[in-house]
Amino acid sequence: MEYTSQSFLSFCVIVLLACSSVEGQGNSSYPDLSIKRSDFAQDFVFGVATAAAQIEGSSKGGGKGISVWDEFQEIPGKIFDHSNMKTSIDSYNRYMEDVTLLKDLGVDAYRFSIPWTRILPQGTLSGGVNKEGIDHYNSLIDQLLKNGIRPFVTLLHNDWPQTLQDNYGGFLDRRIVADFKDYCELCFKTYGDRVKNWITINEPLMIAKFGHDMGFAPPGRCSIRINCPAGNSSIEPYIVTHNLLLAHGAVARLYKEKFQAQQGGEIGIVLAGQHYVPYNPISLEDKRATYRLMDFELGWYMEPLVYGRYPISMRTLVKDRLPTFTEEEKKMVQGSADFIGINYYTTRYVKSIPINLNASPVGFAEDEFGEVLVFKDGAPIGPNAGGSMFVYIYPQGLEQLLLFMKYKYQNPKIYISENGVTEQRNDTIAIVQAVKDQHRIDFVAEHLTRVRNAIAQGVNIKGYFYWCLFDDFEWVEGYLVRFGLYYVDYKNNLTRIPKESAKWYHDFIKGT
Repeated sequence: MEYTSQSFLSFCVIVLLACSSVEGQGNSSYPDLSIKRSDFAQDFVFGVATAAAQIEGSSKGGGKGISVWDEFQEIPGKIFDHSNMKTSIDSYNRYMEDVTLLKDLGVDAYRFSIPWTRILPQGTLSGGVNKEGIDHYNSLIDQLLKNGIRPFVTLLHNDWPQTLQDNYGGFLDRRIVADFKDYCELCFKTYGDRVKNWITINEPLMIAKFGHDMGFAPPGRCSIRINCPAGNSSIEPYIVTHNLLLAHGAVARLYKEKFQAQQGGEIGIVLAGQHYVPYNPISLEDKRATYRLMDFELGWYMEPLVYGRYPISMRTLVKDRLPTFTEEEKKMVQGSADFIGINYYTTRYVKSIPINLNASPVGFAEDEFGEVLVFKDGAPIGPNAGGSMFVYIYPQGLEQLLLFMKYKYQNPKIYISENGVTEQRNDTIAIVQAVKDQHRIDFVAEHLTRVRNAIAQGVNIKGYFYWCLFDDFEWVEGYLVRFGLYYVDYKNNLTRIPKESAKWYHDFIKGT
């Protein structure tokens, strides 16, 4: 098999992964508060990020159609605190106030998403265009620019139309490529004179893996997980990712051929940047398993975008369940991204599971043949972020991931499109105490230090966006955790109050 005859490049990347697992094992090495704005180039972008489904509310107002997350949140037991997105933090109605807070924060840019269903409520042009939705984002974009804030627009942040899911299975059907292209073209025509930074899709891995293998996200399909009877986990994730890549490629080609020269913008895609390190850094099998997981979860998208093919490990292990690109599709996808957004939060250990090529296919996670672990010798890979089931703080993983991308994927242009840390929501704590979030200041400072280190080693990084501007609806965790630079008082009219981290980030950006 291919693991005994890796190319020299693959061997070098395995060595890089092995070496990266040694540093700071079981520890976070922050804080390093010596980081300064002047450590970065003048054109390096500092911003914050949000997603419409998580902050806007008005899920059935303003002419908006139903998204898959609107539908998914209604399923009992899917959201841990039984909350919903119907009001969220009401940013749809309070966007003028929120732009003022962005100005006060002093950021260069704001990454936000436009919901497909606010523009095309039924998901298609034939279903009608929602003028109120068109007008709303015109106003938001104009307000941002008026206040010197550059809009970075995500066209799909997990919330595609439920009508398309009902009509033909969403991203299981290639018809969605044409519908997504129609929606994006309308956005380019409407907003492209002012928006110069477009993101086609946020974290396609989450749609494929969590939506079609684990059942944790819309459309909640799987075949072997608990309380998830519908779907085929051994096939669907691969079909969905293939169609997501084709959707991205089709939209990127459209933008480049029809709009880019006149509008002068760029278009890219945002990928989940979870990093992995070998559980045993001297175990060749754990190193190979780590490389395999990086292939399955990052290379699954990066290799088609850079090389026009899926990773050889996937082609070997998944075989004929993995779709193939036609020559025309390869040309459309390869080289389609002007930049790659990386959402980095955490790192995990990987322990090898023996490969059995004769085993019956079970699901995407089983195809990876690697056990993903948080703990080693009783200690976590890094401190657990308050209240989060997901974030274990491991800043060095960001630097390691960025170097991995440089060497493995031809050093693409990168934005850190999300990076953030939680605290557990506790409404019994006085607000004057709740806004004291030194841990978040430490977290951002150390991750920026790692970004600076990567730049010094030649990684092509152009910006950093903190997640999230506000405390918000955090998908299945609902309102149980707080990610924001601004505290949201859920018991007092959703009032926004700056945390100490907001003040620190402002002073950092302004160089004061």
